[in-house]
Amino acid sequence: MGPITSKSKGTVAGRALPAAAPFLPVSFILTIEVRYVIIFLLLGLLTLLLVIFSFYYIRDLYRYRRYLGPGHVGVNLLIGFIADTLDVFGIGSFATTTMLLNATRQLRQDRLLPGTLNVAFTIPVILEAHIFIKHIEVEPLTLFSLIFAAVVGAVVGGRLVPKLSEQKVQLYLGLALLVTALLMFCKQAGLIEWLGTGNTAVGLTGGKLMLAIVLNGIFGALMTLGCGLYAPCMVMVFMLGLNPLVAFPIMMGSAAALMPVAGRAFIKAGSYERKISLCFTLSGIVAVLIATNFVLNMDVHLLAWGIIVVVLYTSISYVRKGLKKRVPAAEASGLVSKKAL
Repeated sequence: MGPITSKSKGTVAGRALPAAAPFLPVSFILTIEVRYVIIFLLLGLLTLLLVIFSFYYIRDLYRYRRYLGPGHVGVNLLIGFIADTLDVFGIGSFATTTMLLNATRQLRQDRLLPGTLNVAFTIPVILEAHIFIKHIEVEPLTLFSLIFAAVVGAVVGGRLVPKLSEQKVQLYLGLALLVTALLMFCKQAGLIEWLGTGNTAVGLTGGKLMLAIVLNGIFGALMTLGCGLYAPCMVMVFMLGLNPLVAFPIMMGSAAALMPVAGRAFIKAGSYERKISLCFTLSGIVAVLIATNFVLNMDVHLLAWGIIVVVLYTSISYVRKGLKKRVPAAEASGLVSKKAL
């Protein structure tokens, strides 16, 4: 996988210093070194999470190797491949997987769905984060700050956000994304100039960085309500004038920092389908290795239009969920008891 240059499709983190600059200022050299240290530490942390999670995952699979549970191997390998391919492009894997599992009737108990999704896609997501962080240039301070904000937001949101109405949050977020998608379209089409043109920046400073930290923290908190981080993060990156490619290491890094912790909890509780998860993980790794090549080599202008489509799709999905009438818990339990009779 070759590096991306700013003259072609994007930029690359590992850019070499100019050969004709033997007398660079010491401050510049130190700045470069600090940047690489931050990236190195971030990748090291993700690798550590990968090793720890993989240990518990493989140990649990080995313990139940004689019977990993139900599920058709071929069908689930295909589902995992499709879901992770879409995940690489920022569409997400959870909604797609849920739909395909229901269509193919692979899942025996709905209560095992959250655990199956979190466990199955943890390793592919960490792999995505590694690839995008290494091959797409983002100012390390911006990258680290936004990932850290998402983690803090998820931790705090886990205690505060569940008190909110899930449907109302999804409805309002869907409407906000819908309006934003229209603004993004107008900006990309050159219809409104006050939003700026030519997203080329790879980092944020000052007020824009603080705003991005707050927003990504909120996005992390909303993840506890089932609102994905990908689409809002893409919107934020686009509207703040960053290169559209910058969204990928930020959103994948945020998810990669959160999922191993949740996945480990589900493994410990045994609340996941082992065979289905294993199939998703294996085919998901292959999908990530293939799909990331397309994203990294995609024309930035074309990618921006693709992001608009993803945001529009996500906004419509959230609005539909927010407007959907739910059966009250008491009524639902009554229906179950009647069926049992």
